[in-house]
Amino acid sequence: MKKLSELQVFPHFSKHLPTDSLTDNRPRPVSNACFSFVNPIKPTSPKYIHHSEELANELGLTISKEEVKAYLSGQLSLKSEDFKPFAMCYGGHQFGQWAGQLGDGRAIIIAEAELNNQLFQFQLKGAGPTPYSRRADGFAVLRSSIREYLCSEAMHHLGIPTTRALSLVTTGDLVTRDIMYDGNPKDEQGAIVCRVAESFIRFGNFEIFAAKRENEVLKQLVDYTIKHHFPALGKPSKDTYLVFFREVVQRTKDLMIQWQRVGFVHGVMNTDNMSIHGLTIDYGPYGWLEDYDHNWTPNTTDRDTKRYRFGNQPNIGLWNLVQLANAIYPLIEDAKPLEEILDEYKTTFHRDYKKMMLNKLGLYDQSIPKSFIAYTEEFLNKLQLDYTIFFRLLSEHELDKKYFSAILTQSSYFNQETLDALSNYSTEWFQTYKNHLDQESVLWQERSEKMKKVNPKYVLRNYMAQLAIENAEKGDFDLIDELYELLKAPYADQPEHEKWFAKRPDWATNKIGSSMLSCSS
Repeated sequence: MKKLSELQVFPHFSKHLPTDSLTDNRPRPVSNACFSFVNPIKPTSPKYIHHSEELANELGLTISKEEVKAYLSGQLSLKSEDFKPFAMCYGGHQFGQWAGQLGDGRAIIIAEAELNNQLFQFQLKGAGPTPYSRRADGFAVLRSSIREYLCSEAMHHLGIPTTRALSLVTTGDLVTRDIMYDGNPKDEQGAIVCRVAESFIRFGNFEIFAAKRENEVLKQLVDYTIKHHFPALGKPSKDTYLVFFREVVQRTKDLMIQWQRVGFVHGVMNTDNMSIHGLTIDYGPYGWLEDYDHNWTPNTTDRDTKRYRFGNQPNIGLWNLVQLANAIYPLIEDAKPLEEILDEYKTTFHRDYKKMMLNKLGLYDQSIPKSFIAYTEEFLNKLQLDYTIFFRLLSEHELDKKYFSAILTQSSYFNQETLDALSNYSTEWFQTYKNHLDQESVLWQERSEKMKKVNPKYVLRNYMAQLAIENAEKGDFDLIDELYELLKAPYADQPEHEKWFAKRPDWATNKIGSSMLSCSS
């Protein structure tokens, strides 16, 4: 274990790949470069809010509050002889349209280090402008930083691949934001999250060089990625590029299934928000499915087309992979093998999604027709059942008609009168499900234990995050810590936290921050 202040950092990404030849920190096009050197803006008076001791321990670090405030706010630099902070260059498709150069507009990598024989990057989100900031200021506000900090760690403990959040600080500076883009900007508290990942390479990192036909830089980046992050795939070559692409496809498909399993909706699945490692990255206007609706999206920017709605996430995952295939095509020059790999996504997704949903239901006979999954989703939607509560309650007791009725009462957003009107429909689904259960050889207790491992009891509902935000904006950070501790054990019963195992309260139904979220942060 070593102190954060003793961490020796070194250039890696910035050593092996071409840098921006210009050094002026102003929004501008960047050519033939994977990154630009840029320093964080020193905050006026940083204040410690929270940090993940667990993540620090996993990294082999001990971190004090004073070190968080100093080194993870951008106020001081970590030890290094030749490392310089930098922001990455990438492009992307946003809402289906090519957006050109994007890049780290408010994120700066302040360290690269080898910990436990693995390379990690430390990135400050909200640390000031970079050449990729376009018309923005490069800062982040407290509300969005709390949401990213809590959700990163919540996803990790749900067993879903994600970038991690090491710390949260406020800067002491005000940041002006128009939260709903309605012409009512206001000053908010500035904040910074320190994110940690093996790397922050995205689909868009490859797209930008393909779009500009900077094929030599594209090859350098792909070769670097394979050599240092996918070394088991072999020496870079055309054949290895295909194996690499298949690996990214597999990881992306698995991530989509995991999101669907817990009801997570990313909200902005642009290609610049897709990790090459299959990590959940860039927590913006995300949300958790509550009353089941395949068409639900938390993102107000997407409310008309609903491109990134819950039920469409797997399709968008594939669409984004097609863009990645187009980006690396110049290195392969043969579309057929890329198309064959993309076809594998479709086949394996449907197989694995069915298995996942059957696991949630405690059914292990794979001969059950996939039509039963569609029937179940229709049932969830028609009765407006809370996705998390319904499946968790289904996991907790052996099923009979009386308990099933209690599940519906506790998990539906309908009143009892409406539920009674739908009783024939719900009874039909119950009987079909019970018939499948009766064919299972797995005993109830074992089935319950297995179901609880895939059906969490606690997720970070938007109203929970909003309560923590409102308290924090008044200087009270206790709820951040309470939710952080709760979300470290999402599959455990935690009877002392039973109040959080509840449907969205009425006040949160149409409240900004609880039901309506924008990309503003």
